[in-house]
Amino acid sequence: MVATIRALKMHGGVDLKELSSPNTGAVERGMVNLEKHLKNIAGYDLPAVVAVNRFTVDTDEEMDVVVKHCAALGVKAVAATHWTNGGAGTEDLARAVVEVTDTGAADFKFLYPDDLPLWEKVRAVAQKIYGADEITASAGVRAKFKQFEKAGFGHLPVCLAKTQYSFSTDPTLRGRPTGFEVEIRDAKVSAGAGFVVVLTSEIMTMPGLPKTPSAEAIDIDDSGQIIGLF
Repeated sequence: MVATIRALKMHGGVDLKELSSPNTGAVERGMVNLEKHLKNIAGYDLPAVVAVNRFTVDTDEEMDVVVKHCAALGVKAVAATHWTNGGAGTEDLARAVVEVTDTGAADFKFLYPDDLPLWEKVRAVAQKIYGADEITASAGVRAKFKQFEKAGFGHLPVCLAKTQYSFSTDPTLRGRPTGFEVEIRDAKVSAGAGFVVVLTSEIMTMPGLPKTPSAEAIDIDDSGQIIGLF
């Protein structure tokens, strides 16, 4: 499970412009979001290791909050400093992953059976993974699920397209929101890939890219150092 101090502070209520400022209290508050992700992983009967993608502005105190909180949950959190140290910055993480893998604790199980109706598969994801109370959709959208099943696609898994900023479909609901519903706006079959794509709220499945790619600013200077990444 990959986490960042910045994301935890955001889920702890810090404005985007202030994420580079030290704030252990916000990290602590934001841990409810990471806890939910870890609970989701445990729901598959899988052990976890938390990789904290650490940046230069992150403080030791902030990192300690994550390590101690995860330890209380029975999960090891390891700082990954590849952002500044390359591959050497992930050696501790690699050792932690191998250690957990060698325990043989993984006993993977699926979230739902293949023969569950498509609508119920979506409900399972929304309730068990996101923590939603219910899913909603227009009669037309619900009819699509029935059509997919009649066409022989009912056995496929579902892939929900949703904002990455929240467990809900509202990007402004941070932390671990409760008491919300997931609105299903549309659905389509990706037969080649082998799943049913479920669109929630106003999400776009192919976000627009900038006119000028970031790669145009990246170069290698005379000393062999990569420049222009950030």
